[in-house]
Amino acid sequence: MRLIAPVLGLAALIAACGFVRRDAAADPAEPAGKVCLQIVRIGQTKILDDRTILFKMRDGQVWKNTLPFPCVGLKVENGFSYESRTDDICSNLQSIRVLRQGSVCLLGAFTPFDAPKQPG
Repeated sequence: MRLIAPVLGLAALIAACGFVRRDAAADPAEPAGKVCLQIVRIGQTKILDDRTILFKMRDGQVWKNTLPFPCVGLKVENGFSYESRTDDICSNLQSIRVLRQGSVCLLGAFTPFDAPKQPG
């Protein structure tokens, strides 16, 4: 029973902050700092550097997450793990752990990502 109050408090905090669940049909015009991605819809991730991760959704949509601070070893280890008590990972709320090294870092804002076009 002790867990109910903290869980309800967290749910109220998230609702008060205006976090929205995002999926393939989501409107990219929504505020980028308030995005949650459904875990089951994430197809793969790609680490660009110690501050940038691409989340490729199963429907082809790509979200870029820019961490607020560099996550030491993220690019070198080329992998991370995370735990979620919900079906979503949310910007500015979810922490990740760098594989093998164990550094813990906070995800930043999710923004829609369009890959740069390759010249002709």
